[in-house]
Amino acid sequence: MSERNERPWLDADLPVDERVELLLSEMTLEEKAGLFFQTMIVMGEGGELSEGDANFGIPSNREYVVGHHMNHFNLLGVAPKASDIAAWHNRLQELAASTRLGIPVSISTDPRHSFSDNPGATMFAGPFSQWPEPLGLAATRDAALVERFGDIARQEYTAVGIRVALHPQVDLATESRWARQLQTFGEDAALAGELGAAYVRGFQGESFGPGSVSTMTKHFPGGGPQKDGEDPHFDYGREQVYPGDNFEHHLLPFEDIFAAGGRQIMPYYGMPVGTQYEEVGFGFNKGVLTGLLRERFGFDGIVCTDWGLVTDQPIMGTDFAARAWGVEHLTPAERMVKILDAGADQFGGENETELLIGLVRSGEVAEARLDVSARRLLREKFELGLFEDPYVDVDAADAIVGSAEFRAAGEQAQRASVAVLSNDGVLPLRTGLKLYVEGIAPEAAARYGEVVATPAEADAAILRLQAPYEQRASMFENFFHAGSLDFPEDVIAHVAEVAASVPTIVDVFLDRPAILGPIVNAAGAVVANWGAGAEALLDVLTGAVPATGKLPFDVPSSMAAVEASRPDVPFDTADPLFRFGHGLSL
Repeated sequence: MSERNERPWLDADLPVDERVELLLSEMTLEEKAGLFFQTMIVMGEGGELSEGDANFGIPSNREYVVGHHMNHFNLLGVAPKASDIAAWHNRLQELAASTRLGIPVSISTDPRHSFSDNPGATMFAGPFSQWPEPLGLAATRDAALVERFGDIARQEYTAVGIRVALHPQVDLATESRWARQLQTFGEDAALAGELGAAYVRGFQGESFGPGSVSTMTKHFPGGGPQKDGEDPHFDYGREQVYPGDNFEHHLLPFEDIFAAGGRQIMPYYGMPVGTQYEEVGFGFNKGVLTGLLRERFGFDGIVCTDWGLVTDQPIMGTDFAARAWGVEHLTPAERMVKILDAGADQFGGENETELLIGLVRSGEVAEARLDVSARRLLREKFELGLFEDPYVDVDAADAIVGSAEFRAAGEQAQRASVAVLSNDGVLPLRTGLKLYVEGIAPEAAARYGEVVATPAEADAAILRLQAPYEQRASMFENFFHAGSLDFPEDVIAHVAEVAASVPTIVDVFLDRPAILGPIVNAAGAVVANWGAGAEALLDVLTGAVPATGKLPFDVPSSMAAVEASRPDVPFDTADPLFRFGHGLSL
């Protein structure tokens, strides 16, 4: 008997909905439950299957696929070669094909094309082409460029088997201290919506199908208004507040995402305080997920919670409580029930399939409720073409991923994103000057001038800084830059000392809108970047390419102004040093 007769859902001539029902009718409760969990997975060295990662509590590939019947995974870590990822992906698909129903795996990822190294939000680019962070894409003000990025990323992702992007992030950066704004398109709702929609079109393609990457837009209904800017990965950041009564404003970019055909949504960890909605995290919030997302906006795509809402988990050697904000008193099983009742389809960052199976067997969750979400999850796999051809061409992966064309496009975007904020005439720099540099590899700077060892020997100095942040207790927390935006006194003193002896340019990686006044007062010029290599920066500083970047948010004048502002209201700090859209030409 042919495989098509044994597995009639493999008949590509049938309508997708009919194929879904044929497969669903054959699934056991255990196989259905496996669909509901999407969590981190790691690959083995050289593209082999993995035995897991104890640092993140990740079991072996086989335990996930065979033991738990799971088939949605978020790939963690960076491989040196695209072909290694492709080879691992194919081995994982072979493992999935060996199971009773042969349901293919869907691989997702956090962003992989930029400069950040926060494993809770994004990955180093590795073999992929390297682009500015989304804030940098916003600094270009170029929707066509953003769509081109999405199209290139789509080609690179699909070459290695990644079919779901856990992005874009269209939250609004309305709280200057917020730790997650680097992956947003900034403070302006219209720009965030325009660029978010372009991003989705690039990733998903002209029509959704076998060549697409499905986008999971986050964090519904807008994650920017965090109390004191703290991140809700952690209990001290659990509250989202709306003193400006501006909840609706944060929905605007999502409307553009829906119009562009965005397929999946991730609700935020935070719990709304002082609104019409229940004061529980958005993943547990029926008024938000069913009332607002499903009913008001008519969204019938996949809803996957953010990671770790159900169980306590160790991360990088530190034990962290489940992000069960507002429902900390519930048991893990009760949290699952509340998430399903709220309207979500998947538990992000969890693998407790037995817990869900037990809830169905005890009658606390109806199997018919599982079927509702299972249909959405299976439909996505069918429409992505995974049942027809889940494998990728390993030999082609290295030629596609990080190709010369794609890398050049990323580097061009880096140059276009650099914003010149102040300039007393030191810019553009003449080539051939004696340069003192900090934060730039001497061999890179040597292509633009003679590198010298001290400011006293130099004609100009270039210092690259990171926007400030406060140190927190654990390694994982310190990946989320939070707290004061003031530069430490020793950094300000060092800039002033260098600038006293030589014309000085300061470049700041502005992942948050730092208090730049003391730096501007000391330096001859201040520029901002959101992911730009040394060559891209130096090309702008020397005038080899024009300076075109524009600020994607206001830069406040003081921490007092930040603390007095309303976190849900854009452009609300008094007398900002630089306004949204500011950027000098050279």
